[in-house]
Amino acid sequence: MKGFRPGIVPSLVVAVLLPVMVCLGFWQLSRGEQKRVLMDSYAERRVAQPMASVELQHTADPAFRPVSLRGQFDAEHSILLDNRQHDGKVGVELLQPFLDQATGLWLLVNRGWLPWPDRRTPPAFSTPEQAVNLQAWVYVAPGTTFQLHADPADAPWPRLVTAVEPDKLWAELGRNGFAYQLRQQSGPGAYRTDWPVVAMGPEKHLGYAVQWFAMAAALFGLFLYLGWHNAGRQHGNHHESNQHV
Repeated sequence: MKGFRPGIVPSLVVAVLLPVMVCLGFWQLSRGEQKRVLMDSYAERRVAQPMASVELQHTADPAFRPVSLRGQFDAEHSILLDNRQHDGKVGVELLQPFLDQATGLWLLVNRGWLPWPDRRTPPAFSTPEQAVNLQAWVYVAPGTTFQLHADPADAPWPRLVTAVEPDKLWAELGRNGFAYQLRQQSGPGAYRTDWPVVAMGPEKHLGYAVQWFAMAAALFGLFLYLGWHNAGRQHGNHHESNQHV
């Protein structure tokens, strides 16, 4: 544009940051849509009749499907999923291998959230010793859990982790197990089981997208202002120098 002089440095900054901000905005919109579809699927499937455990392995898309189980917990290999919060309180989720009697298949059952207010002492929990009937549903995570460091494979039991990986657990224990965790709905030994489907709902992703687009618009507006402002200032200086001559 004639007379538009934003300068090299502002031009480089805008060339780098503007596409990044716009891409982040569209990425947030995409994540919001994924979460919306996920929650719709969850709502639809949770009201369906519970399937028998024998159907579980033969279901192409088991996410959020309710399941009726009978079997026994393995208390020796308990997993504590760290950094879980409820009502502003810090705690863990307790997951334990569960041997399904009907199929002989091992399932990783999430028994729910329990508080852990004092890190100097391990969280207290108990495990039913006898066979139990459970109602649960299959949880499939919407994405990979972000970890600063991978969980150690040889940590003692009960094992404190930041991500749940059933396949790795079954490989370590040498067991034939199901690939996803099941979240207990009711039954003996259930702790707090009112999980949200997703940690961040679609509306939050929409809000973040609006913020990124607003920042991109503000940056571009500032770039235009500086360009025309610098052009006007240079034109004024040039006019002054001509008068002095």
